[in-house]
Amino acid sequence: MAQDEDAAGPHMPGEAETMTVVAAVIVQEGRLLVVSKQAAPDVFYLPGGKPDAGEEPVQTLLRELDEELGVEPLEPRVLADVESVAALEGVPMKLTVFEARIDRTPRLAAELADLRWISGHERDVRLSPALRDHVLPLLRRGGLVAS
Repeated sequence: MAQDEDAAGPHMPGEAETMTVVAAVIVQEGRLLVVSKQAAPDVFYLPGGKPDAGEEPVQTLLRELDEELGVEPLEPRVLADVESVAALEGVPMKLTVFEARIDRTPRLAAELADLRWISGHERDVRLSPALRDHVLPLLRRGGLVAS
């Protein structure tokens, strides 16, 4: 996604620029859909990505889920705004999380390496900090995934 990085513009050396990301919580039968990228196949995230210039969050969600998984989110609604650190880039990140159902079975596309349906209790799945520290606890409190 070099295009997204170039669009960020110049910044001062040592200045941590906040990355904006939009992602989807998709839960079926108590399991959460997570994906990994080819750049870091051992780290799992929520599906989604960075907005293009001038793109609204729901537009980003629609585009990213189509590009990455070949699905369309149904009845997306904002679940939370999360502030964390981007797993790969190590910079501050603002993550807008939507909850949605999807219109078909997801398939791997774009830069993805893997997809899994998880309970959140797997010991062999490395989760991004935002997912592990913020989103999963929120889903557990809301009863969307098992505590």
